[in-house]
Amino acid sequence: MKFAVIGGTGLIGSQVVKELNTAGHEAVPHSQSTGVDILSGQGLDEAVMGADVVINLTNSPTFDDASLAFFQTSMDNLLAAADKGGVGHFVILSIVGTDQVPELDYYRAKTLQEKILADGPIPYSIVRATQFMDFMDAVLSWTADADSVRLPATPIQPIASRDVAHAVAEVAAGAPLNGIRNIAGPEIFPLDELGRITLSHKGDPRTVVTDPTAGMFAVVKGDVLTDKNAHLAPTRYTDWLS
Repeated sequence: MKFAVIGGTGLIGSQVVKELNTAGHEAVPHSQSTGVDILSGQGLDEAVMGADVVINLTNSPTFDDASLAFFQTSMDNLLAAADKGGVGHFVILSIVGTDQVPELDYYRAKTLQEKILADGPIPYSIVRATQFMDFMDAVLSWTADADSVRLPATPIQPIASRDVAHAVAEVAAGAPLNGIRNIAGPEIFPLDELGRITLSHKGDPRTVVTDPTAGMFAVVKGDVLTDKNAHLAPTRYTDWLS
């Protein structure tokens, strides 16, 4: 099969391309660096022409309300090009619980992206993943100072990026779901506890202060960012840290 992987040079995209090519498919990465601009539409028709499947792994450059316009424009352009090119399956990567956190602009934007795809003309699959283990350092940096890191106790079910890439490749190589597949790591942690585990492993002497108002995940209510019934990935957080 031939795959056009839009955003194919990023964290997930590069791993998806490698996995599909190793499996004997032809997966071609596309991004701004290869001359494809999903906002202007430049290079899109050529990128998706002849592809059996389009995998869109691009991401908004911001997490604010500008992300809504990014996903609206990029999905409109991508779907038009894919429809014109006769693509039979369109795959995106989204977030577990994204439709349950309307207080976050970025999560509303990802919900919009899902709706545009589901309402579009092409058979589709949505892979929703829990929070990436790879982003934990960034989460810690949002509320850190010299002595401490403030984090809420929001339940998190971290997943390794390599497990996300495997799931995306697997779904993309199969028949369109015309629906959603949730994937998640094998363990659930309060975010503050996850912070303590991370700092301890790194030998970082800072303390984690539990603060229900700290950072982006403070607005999350309950355990909506976790899913015990999801397809569970094998990698445990402490193994990933090691």
